[in-house]
Amino acid sequence: MSKVYFIPIHTHDHGQISAAARRLLEYIVEKENIVLEAEIPIKTHFGEKGNRTYIKPENYNGIIDYLKESNRDDRFLETSVLYGGKRFERTSHLALAAEHGFTALPVEIADGANGEEQYQTEVNLKHFRYCSIGKAFERYRQVLVLSHFKGHALAGFGGAIKQLSMGFASKGGKLAMHMNVRPRIRKWLCKRCGMCLSRCQAGAITLGKSPKIDQSKCLGCGACFSVCRHHGVSIWSWKGLVNAMFKGKFFREKLVEYAYGASLNKQHIFINFALNITRGCDCEPLPMKPCINDIGIFASLDPVAIDRACCDAAAAAGKKFAGTEQLAYAEKIGLGSNSYELITLD
Repeated sequence: MSKVYFIPIHTHDHGQISAAARRLLEYIVEKENIVLEAEIPIKTHFGEKGNRTYIKPENYNGIIDYLKESNRDDRFLETSVLYGGKRFERTSHLALAAEHGFTALPVEIADGANGEEQYQTEVNLKHFRYCSIGKAFERYRQVLVLSHFKGHALAGFGGAIKQLSMGFASKGGKLAMHMNVRPRIRKWLCKRCGMCLSRCQAGAITLGKSPKIDQSKCLGCGACFSVCRHHGVSIWSWKGLVNAMFKGKFFREKLVEYAYGASLNKQHIFINFALNITRGCDCEPLPMKPCINDIGIFASLDPVAIDRACCDAAAAAGKKFAGTEQLAYAEKIGLGSNSYELITLD
């Protein structure tokens, strides 16, 4: 049985929330005898342009102060997204992070300028043999994973598991989870510049009169799609859209497998902020209203247990989120446990 530590929150005061988050981190480090690495980055979500309910950076100040006082080298780590918008590539993503106030630490986009930098973790599971993770995460044995617990259209809910999976994945990894298709070259748009060719690790691309991607060699990493500035590489297909829209169960299992891949040989610490709990994700570029009252902040070394505790608390508060079957699959493959002891700090 895993331990989940909890502090209830009934205030919107950033100072009190920040102090509670710091206390939880200090407490779990002491009680679980955690040895913090010399370098421990913070993985979080900066909120999409137009979103208002993402967890604000002021709520992380206590955690940042604690790491600095412990002489840890820290930074914010994020990855680029698959769809368009400010978070699609590094330059505009960094600008958005600054605009939203994430300036207390350096910010690094883990999968490079366009989402093409990645490393592979071998998982050998139902949907994936390998997972494509943002390259910068390979440097770190331990990441402080800060998640906003809320709803999500496809996943049902978003918490530690989604932050580990979609949040750690390179752009190609996101493509694999969402659509399970390999990119193709749109010949009428291809300028034969060779950028995609230079990024293909599998030698699957040929140019010339009839540029194409050899589907038998393609890894589906998405690097060619990420770097093509002429829109000559397409990831869209009817098969992919059907997979994305109607196979929610498989999508959730894929999330879990990527979370497993992002956790292999790592000692991450998880903190979930069950505040501003909305039906939609922070990736949605529009203002949203909370669907239930704030609950509090949770911390654990087990991503399954902390998400289960958040889902249970949300259900008790009047909102039962879909997608909890992913937690059973997560336990089945060894990501964590659905059994937990909730320890409430006074």
